[in-house]
Formats: sequence, C-alpha cells, structure tokens
Amino acid sequence: MIRYGLQQEQAFRLVMTPELRQAITILQYSSADLMSYLHEQADENPIIDLTEIDMSIERINNEEEHSPRKNDNPVDILDFVSNPADNLYRHLKAQLGMVRGLSKLQQMIAMFLIGNLNDKGYLELEVNTVAGILGVPTEEVENILALIQGFEPAGIAARSLEECLLLQLRYAGNDDVYLEEVVRHHMVNLSCNRIQKIADALGIDIREAQQITNQIRKLNPCPGAAFAPCEHQYHIADISVEKSKNDYIATVNDITVPRVGINPFYQRMLREQGMGKEKQFLHEKMNTALWLIHSLEQRRLTLMRVAQAIVDRQQEFFEHGVHYLKPMTQKEVAEITGLHESTISRAVSNKYIQTPRGLFELKYFFTSALGSKDGDATSSESAKMRIKQIIDDEEKRKPFSDQAITELLAKEGLELSRRTVAKYREELGYLSSGKRKIF
Repeated sequence: MIRYGLQQEQAFRLVMTPELRQAITILQYSSADLMSYLHEQADENPIIDLTEIDMSIERINNEEEHSPRKNDNPVDILDFVSNPADNLYRHLKAQLGMVRGLSKLQQMIAMFLIGNLNDKGYLELEVNTVAGILGVPTEEVENILALIQGFEPAGIAARSLEECLLLQLRYAGNDDVYLEEVVRHHMVNLSCNRIQKIADALGIDIREAQQITNQIRKLNPCPGAAFAPCEHQYHIADISVEKSKNDYIATVNDITVPRVGINPFYQRMLREQGMGKEKQFLHEKMNTALWLIHSLEQRRLTLMRVAQAIVDRQQEFFEHGVHYLKPMTQKEVAEITGLHESTISRAVSNKYIQTPRGLFELKYFFTSALGSKDGDATSSESAKMRIKQIIDDEEKRKPFSDQAITELLAKEGLELSRRTVAKYREELGYLSSGKRKIF
C-alpha cells in the first residue's frame, strides 16, 4: 500500500550563480576575447572605467622623437605587412590591359575567363559552355584562352593538372619529349614514385628518369594559390617566461587587457543620501563591477599558478629544447596546484606563452608519456622530433621504413610500435619510404 507524507532531508548542491558562471567564462577567455568582453561590460555598466595602455604607433614615435637616441633610418612597421590589394583577378586584368588590338568582344571574353578562375588558377568551365553563355564562337573562346594561358604566373587558366604543368614547361622553353610524355601519361606512377616503371615505359636509364621526375616536381601545381586571400592570425601572449638566475619565472601579461576601475563620479553619488531607485540601480551595477574585478584577479592568480607549475615541470625543455620536453597531463598539474582538473583545462584553453624558445600554446606542453627501456618516460612530441631528425638525416637512396625507424628508436631506448611511428610520420607530413626514395 502506498503511503503519502512529508519528509525533511538535507542535501548539498552546487548552484551555478551568474557570478560563478562569469568567473568560469573569464578564465577560459584568451586575451583578445577578454578584451572584447570587458568593452561589452563597460558599455552596459556605467560604473566600470577601463584604462587602456596606449600602444599606438603615434605614441611610440613621439617617445622616439624625445629620446636622445634617434634612428637615422627609421623603419615603418607597416612595411612588413603584405598588401592584400593585389589578387589574381587584378593581376591578370593588368596584363590584359597591356595587350593591344583586342576588340570589345575579345576583351569581354577575356574578362569572363579571368573572372571564372578558381583560387588555384584553374578554369573549371568547358570552352563550349563559355561559348554558349556568351553567345560567341567556340574558336574565339579558345583563342582568347590561349592568350591568357601565356600570362604570368606560368600555368594559369589551365583546365587540368596535366595542362597546367605542360604550360609551365612551354613557358620555360623546355621541349623535352620525355618530360611531356611523363606529364601526359605517367602522373600516377610519378605520384607513387614508381620511377623504374617510368624508365621502362620510356626506354631510358633509371637515373635519367629520376632527373626528369625531379624537374616535374619543381613545377607549381597551383599557380593561382600565391594570390589567394590569406587571413593573418595574431596571437597575444597571456604568459611570459624569463630566466632569473637558475630558475624560470612565469608572469601574467597584464598589459594585454585594459585595467578595470570604478568611476569616481558614480562612486560619490552612492555616498550621497536619498536617490531611491536610482541608488538601487547604481548599487547593483557597483556589485557587478566589483565582482568583475574579483573575477579578473582570480583569473590572474589561477593563470600564474598553472603557468608556473608547467614551467617548473619543463625546466629542461627551456634549457635544452624539444627533445627534453617531459610528458605531462592536466591531472598532474591539478594535483600540483590543488585546483580541479576542469579548472586547469579552462586555464590553458586558448592561452599562449612567450618563452625564450618562442611562442607556444599552453596545450603544447601537455603530451602523453611513452615508455623506454631505462624506465624514464618520454613525451610524444619529443618522439616526433626524433623521427623527424632520422628522416631528415637518412640516405635518400635508401630511406628508412617505418619498421626500420621503430628498430632505431628501440636501440635508443624508446619503445614505439610500427603503427605509432607511421602515425607520427604522417602527422609530420612525411611520405612513406617508397615515395621518399630517390634513385
């Protein structure tokens, strides 16, 4: 029989308050994201005052003008920034403008063809299709296409990889029949590095076949790629590492984000009597601003603890390089710092650290451990660098197979499976030994 009644019991639950959610969000923000977030908060809250450090070129120039040491040959930082104005369309259009004697119809066909090249510089439309769209003879389109294919960069406006490579050979004045034969009929063998098959098909010596394939590999399969739009990504270091005597010290780069303060005008208003609802509104905004300041300080302290724990663990890496990178997990850092593992994950997310050995993402230092015969653990990143070194130094006529690399590493005390070696080799961007071989 079911009985109904009231029962009282105690239970503990973690309530995710808006303030706690804000603190968690702020911790995982990168410097750039945090900067945007603080500006949003300042726009919504009149209590918040943001003080930003002036990093403008004008300020730097003014300081240099008043400095007793002047540079006789000043360098403009903008000289090192690429000009995005020049793209493939404008580049080809400029060359078309130098061709004399074209009718308006021919210019229209040329502009249509130039405008329909993809980012690699290829024409994906058939000549018959273009002729149908424009309502012009197919022969006229072919003539104008041949004109454009004579423009720079060599190989532009090709309709296939083979045509692209042949255009480049002709542009260079190379009329070797063997080169054309390989491009027309043996690209599959070339991609698989089957040099002996190419030599047999052409009836030539394997060394001559190797020289021919080497020439073809120097050609550019994507002539338009150099003009493709490129998005530059700039990373701001959240942490800096510097050596002090025998130790490496981590510091948080506070300069990267504006400082949050309290507006003195509204602070005086809160001390005044009366005001009713307006004062209540200001009190709420004041509490929000104070909590934001507290959250920022907590972020700074957490980043400091996590970064210093990483730096202490990786002292040998900073001294000697990547081969001395120790395996490390977020769980280990959590135990060292006394923080929760999820806090470590948020702290290292989207963060960068400036070290004497370059700029690294904080996640770079978290690598899995690999066993060795002497009992010491080696990081996976260190193993990758050793594989890279082996392949770079190998005899190209007798490249190491994955199994041979596995055995070499085993002699050095690093035990990896052949499959793991193959995985790391592919991640490093190296082909298999058969495709690396030079005859």
